[in-house]
Amino acid sequence: MNISPKIEARFYEKDGNAYLCKLCPHECRLSVGQIGRCGARRADEDMLVAYSYGKVSSLCVDPIEKKPFYHFHPGRRVFSVGGIGCNMSCKHCQNYSISQSASGKKRTTYESPEELADMFGREKVDLIAFTYNEPSIWFEYMMDVIDCVPDATYVLVTNGYINEGPLRELCKHVSAMNIDVKGFTDEFYMNVCGGHLENVLKTVKIAFSLKVHIELTYLLIPGYNDSEKEIREFVNWILNDLSKDVPVHFTRFHPDNAMNNVPWTSPESLLRAMEIATEMGLNNVYVGNIISEDGSDTYCPECGAVVIARTGYLVEIIALQGLKCKGCGHRLYMVR
Repeated sequence: MNISPKIEARFYEKDGNAYLCKLCPHECRLSVGQIGRCGARRADEDMLVAYSYGKVSSLCVDPIEKKPFYHFHPGRRVFSVGGIGCNMSCKHCQNYSISQSASGKKRTTYESPEELADMFGREKVDLIAFTYNEPSIWFEYMMDVIDCVPDATYVLVTNGYINEGPLRELCKHVSAMNIDVKGFTDEFYMNVCGGHLENVLKTVKIAFSLKVHIELTYLLIPGYNDSEKEIREFVNWILNDLSKDVPVHFTRFHPDNAMNNVPWTSPESLLRAMEIATEMGLNNVYVGNIISEDGSDTYCPECGAVVIARTGYLVEIIALQGLKCKGCGHRLYMVR
């Protein structure tokens, strides 16, 4: 088995006898021997090390809709790769076995950027997703993979917890991001996720301003972030700071990790959130983790025609001509 090399981390400063990591808003101060709260940064005598570099936990070829992306190359397949660790500590995380396991405690396989590039090439796809755990903490590895496969199209499935400098650099190479907005109060973020809402909203706004294709996922947790007031504030923020065309995925919570005592989200709650967001003016609202009659289809916001029909991950493009509705010619918020 290959051994992960010692790679110097980026975005840090020397701080006396310690290092100050500047990759994400936590800005961990690490003395020699310590590991950052993300599990991806280790302080050595001579440098801050990208500790999780190349440590791959998960590989799969997925439908792009599974990420979920509904307006980015619909119907295509994507080469998905995940590492280990996360800079949040969500009590409801469904991938906690990799996101909340310390590097070295969870079995991973080291894959060099060149080896990963070879695997990708054998799959005959042209999309790569960094996903499953938090990809931004894999910054150095992602950039080296991008250098090895510059012609691929890259997407991130991310919690959005990253500082502006590294985010702007990533946005030069990443074409799309599905960003979790996990709730719409700072209290929820602090108590359930171990972060702050404003940092995530800043990431969304910067990426959107840099013309990265954005889709947002909001996991509705009963009794925690599912009030109509909170949903309306979330939708208002999208309308005022982003665009009515940004796709929003309201998804169903199931009990997991440290929140096994919380019930499943009811289908009625999901459909009500979708109804609220649509009535308020969002054009592309979906429900996820349930099968619903029309909660995953894409409609033309101008004439109402179904342009893409979905059943699970089965996708049928019905009335989409390029990026326009075949019926009325309206240009959709879509990348193909």
